[in-house]
Amino acid sequence: MAKTLIVASAESTRIPFLRGILTRSLQELGLGFDAAYDVASVIRDELADVDELTSDALRERVADHLDEHYTPELARRYRLAGADVQATVVEGIDGQTRYFSRSQLTHVLQAVGLELEEATNISQRVNTHFAKKRTQAISAARLNELLRRYLRLAAGAEVARRYDTWARFRMSDRPLLILIGGTAGCGKSTIATELATRLNIVRSVSTDMLREVMRFLLPERLVPSIFKSSFVAWQTLPSSPDGNGNGNSQQLLEEGYLAQAQLVKQANEAVIRRALREHVPLILEGVHVYPGMLDDIELGDEVIVVPIMLATLKRKQLRRRIQGRSGDAPRRRADRYLDNFDAIWGLQSFLLSEADRRGDPIISNDEKSVTIQQIMRVIVDRIDEADARRPRENMTVL
Repeated sequence: MAKTLIVASAESTRIPFLRGILTRSLQELGLGFDAAYDVASVIRDELADVDELTSDALRERVADHLDEHYTPELARRYRLAGADVQATVVEGIDGQTRYFSRSQLTHVLQAVGLELEEATNISQRVNTHFAKKRTQAISAARLNELLRRYLRLAAGAEVARRYDTWARFRMSDRPLLILIGGTAGCGKSTIATELATRLNIVRSVSTDMLREVMRFLLPERLVPSIFKSSFVAWQTLPSSPDGNGNGNSQQLLEEGYLAQAQLVKQANEAVIRRALREHVPLILEGVHVYPGMLDDIELGDEVIVVPIMLATLKRKQLRRRIQGRSGDAPRRRADRYLDNFDAIWGLQSFLLSEADRRGDPIISNDEKSVTIQQIMRVIVDRIDEADARRPRENMTVL
């Protein structure tokens, strides 16, 4: 089936209709992926016998569908989103210019802790302001002032402050290192993935994957510890009793974990140093991210280090999460974790105690969106602490 060609009204260029692009545009309005994909599929089927269509006509067709099957407000917002073609130019303080992008602003506002719907609404209000005023160009300083005003009105002064801090940081080109630790089942990978998406961080590394590489390269007889799970690494200690499990005391648990974590630390450090050399932000997550891991690693004054210790503070909740892993992993693996649940709980107690002793942020991961907002506050606070003596400038990340 030949694709329908969409004629861009402003440029008279022809591009094929792409369902994925329309799906993404609808998601930016606040529709979930399934709903957005369904709408895009319906539109694609309607265009099956259409050879060519203008972008304005396509937009009206989609808006009419939203009006009929969803809400008039959603249709109105979709029509207004077309004002992006107005192409307001943002004049940066570095002399460079870039086009204002509503979708990019939405992404930035999510980075500072707003939910998609709230970020989309604010971005749309800014876009509508430009359309009504017929704004062809705006300075970065003026745009930031406008954004701070909308953010204060819609989300409060604290969110406006976080945006300001994040915008300045993004323009500073300073390295960002986010460390997410926690025991099995507390949601480290899920939170790291969500953070990477919101902050547009392309390098996110799991210490479990680094340990797996070490297992491939090193024989078990030389480093038996890394071939064990972190909560039973004590079994490879010289002082560990054989067989009967009587050595699974809290002290042995901690000693075994630290011995294993020290081995993985070398791989962690290599990944960190590579990211710093390339000046790219990095999220390092895993059970082998522990308080004090970077104490003897010289990172330099420019690096913003954000240590986070995730926690699940209710035993039943942590057990349920581990049980839920059986949908993504072999059942026997989930059973093995459950069989060692007391050790996993004991390891979490040790990690939280160490984080508390050092003053590292501890975040209870009860609900993902709340956890992300709390982590963003920690990141902004760290940037503020490191940036306190630097001159404040009006910058934009758009």
